[in-house]
Amino acid sequence: MTQTIAPRFRTLLLLFLAVTGALLAGAAPASAHAALTGSDPKQGSVVDQAPSQVSLTFSEKVALSDDSLRVLDPKGKRVDTGRATNLSGTTYGVKLHSGLPDGTFTVTYQVVSEDSHPVSGAFTFSVGAPSQTSVALSDQGAGGGTVGVLYGIARYVSYAGFVLLVGGAAFVLACWQRGAGVRPVQRLVVTGWLALTGATLALLLLRGSYVGSGRIGDIFDLSLLGQVLQTKSGAALVSRLLLLAAAALFIAVLFGAYVKRDEPEAGASGAADGTDGTDGSSEGDDEATVAAARAAEDADRAAEKKDLTFGLAIGGTVVAAGLAATWAMAEHASTGLQPGIAMPVDVLHLLAVAAWLGGLSALLTALFRAPAEDAIDTAAVRRFSRLAFGAVVTLVATGIYQSWRQLGSWSAFTGTRYGQLLLVKIALVAVLVGIAWISRRWTGRLSEAPASEERGSAAEDVAEQREETRETVPADSRRAAQLARQRAAVATARDKRLRDADPHRSGLRRSVLAEAGVAVVLLAVTTVLTSTEPGRTEEAAQQATASASQRSGPLSLKIPFDTGGEDGKGTVELTLDPARVGGNEMHVFVQRPNGKAFDVPEVKVAFTLAAKDIGPLPVTPDRIATGHWSASGVQIPIAGDWKIAVTVRTSDIDQATVNKNAQIG
Repeated sequence: MTQTIAPRFRTLLLLFLAVTGALLAGAAPASAHAALTGSDPKQGSVVDQAPSQVSLTFSEKVALSDDSLRVLDPKGKRVDTGRATNLSGTTYGVKLHSGLPDGTFTVTYQVVSEDSHPVSGAFTFSVGAPSQTSVALSDQGAGGGTVGVLYGIARYVSYAGFVLLVGGAAFVLACWQRGAGVRPVQRLVVTGWLALTGATLALLLLRGSYVGSGRIGDIFDLSLLGQVLQTKSGAALVSRLLLLAAAALFIAVLFGAYVKRDEPEAGASGAADGTDGTDGSSEGDDEATVAAARAAEDADRAAEKKDLTFGLAIGGTVVAAGLAATWAMAEHASTGLQPGIAMPVDVLHLLAVAAWLGGLSALLTALFRAPAEDAIDTAAVRRFSRLAFGAVVTLVATGIYQSWRQLGSWSAFTGTRYGQLLLVKIALVAVLVGIAWISRRWTGRLSEAPASEERGSAAEDVAEQREETRETVPADSRRAAQLARQRAAVATARDKRLRDADPHRSGLRRSVLAEAGVAVVLLAVTTVLTSTEPGRTEEAAQQATASASQRSGPLSLKIPFDTGGEDGKGTVELTLDPARVGGNEMHVFVQRPNGKAFDVPEVKVAFTLAAKDIGPLPVTPDRIATGHWSASGVQIPIAGDWKIAVTVRTSDIDQATVNKNAQIG
């Protein structure tokens, strides 16, 4: 192989950054998981009298602050009392001041969904009749802007750190215990711990601004940090930091005391060899006694290492499960259907991901970076193959449950963004399993191939050369130091030649490298999935919106009019049945202020949908009786917030046009 190792790792890094950038660029600024399903007054509606409060209904419970719900008059002045409350279930409201004028009012909301994601939006309603409004809404939603990008990056880094930390440690304990003393593997696991710790601290600092103002200056606001610590997300992040402290102790033992169990003690070694550890020999020792002492020592050390391995496995599993639970307790699994089942399943899913992808990263490191004398053996590769197979089975089982829980229907696979991303994830898993099968075949060939004596002797030469360098090079000799560097460079080059000499091992490295490339993309897609509104929630919101726009009976509007002339005041009542897209039956009743029928010369009606630049669509009803006009087959082309204008003429020169907005279709 002519390529160097470093460019391959740089390629993986560039791939990860490219995928991350593409996914961040394609994602919406705020992936809301709680959707607004209804409001009172309804969006775009026109009410006769000002309401005493405004209420909003969401698809799940949300967290509120004093400024979560705001109501602004046409001039942009707040007219709410500023104290949002939970009215019932998932419905929240805010009281309004009395004596509100007619015109268009704007309702804004910014809340935090139960699965920790910020939700924001706005809508309008009118009192009496629509009017111009000076309210200007920001294009940036909750969770957007620079803070949103930083928060998203921290989430990616935290998942990657978790995978490297948990998967790398599991690989060492379950597959390649000798790897605990290999520096590149140690660096991989420690890098995972540092990445997860740094990202968790960043998430904790960014959280207050992320769900609030979105300003950079609020990142270090201690009052916001105090509020975050009182939330479910804040508790999860603090718990993660405490568990990471325990993980640091685990790493110290794994790469410290655990490694020393494989290093013979000088005194014990000397006794076993029949020396007193100084300059004499125990000539009277019997060879059988020496052998027995050595066997007893080896047995004791093996028992100690076995006990330590068991303890590390139990402790590591507890810490890893706790870290995974910090995501499960604050995100998708903690809300919606069957949270009591979903959270343990989510923990298993995350642990399986870490065991597979993190173990794959450790295997890649061992294949490309481990020195020749520490080269990974085929038995370790086979053990990882079995571990990866179990992780894939767990992923499939837990993934099926999660897909059912988050999607709810087959149509959500293609009709929602969550379903589309899930299809991408399934395809990537299939590709990854295919490449893993190829790696498994290379492992089989490697185990069947006879050991290379030349490779073994060369590795021994490298070890001897390094030992010779350590023994013969004085620390204070510049020439000797230069010679040591030259020998180290030669040893490194020889290490690479040794790694590249075996065609079976070379094929395994290529297939594992391909696995790692696909795994990077898979991890990025999985991270985006966790911040995307579940398909079940999105479909429920769509259905709720559709059902809210449909009316169970005919539309009925009463509008006062004044033509300005003598006997020119009255009320016009318009009914539209069934108030749906398509043909409708329309009736218009004109009454005097005392409620009696008003026999006016002419009535005309026009429908306008400004949002779609449709209309005005004129309708001239027929006179049926005194004060009663009717028209059949009135066509409404599409659903929307229609403006209905009624023109009433009370004399040859006196007429007035009044209008009102209503949701039709």
